[in-house]
Amino acid sequence: MLGKIRIIAGQWRGRKLLVPDKPGLRPTPDRVRETLFNWLTVDLPGRRCLDLFAGSGALGLEAASRGAREVVLVEKDREIVQTLHQHILTFGASQVKVIHTDALVFLKRPPTPFEIVFLDPPFGYNLLPLCCTLLEEQGWLSPEAMVYIEMERQLGEPTFLPSTWQVVRRLNAGQVTSLLVRRR
Repeated sequence: MLGKIRIIAGQWRGRKLLVPDKPGLRPTPDRVRETLFNWLTVDLPGRRCLDLFAGSGALGLEAASRGAREVVLVEKDREIVQTLHQHILTFGASQVKVIHTDALVFLKRPPTPFEIVFLDPPFGYNLLPLCCTLLEEQGWLSPEAMVYIEMERQLGEPTFLPSTWQVVRRLNAGQVTSLLVRRR
């Protein structure tokens, strides 16, 4: 294990998450997560959340800590999945479920709609356009769902967003652009 990040607020405030040393694994920094969850303060409690490329689990576990009713973490790396299961056991997070599969394989399953989706795929693979399309067209989103997206800042404007999505918040931090979009 390389490092640790902390849960910022909620029932597990201050608890640490172990972060495996894996190429491409880049947990959302504390400052960005704090901003995101300030944006979601009113919308998060009692909601179903999907963390599609879970990685460290920081986004999904932060959501659960702050009152999400159900959180699904999707991750394909076996070692990371084991670490996520360990966090769930340690925290007693019965509302959190880990699914060990590739995100694109997951999105081709029969859908159950989510109200909030965290979409932070590995950079450099151009996964956002397909993921956004599958989320929108396959029935993964509730009518007024919100989607949080992290993308490479160098990509510029997100021209791949479905026409039914509207950017409501934006944050640039270093080489990363964070967007919060709402379905119209």
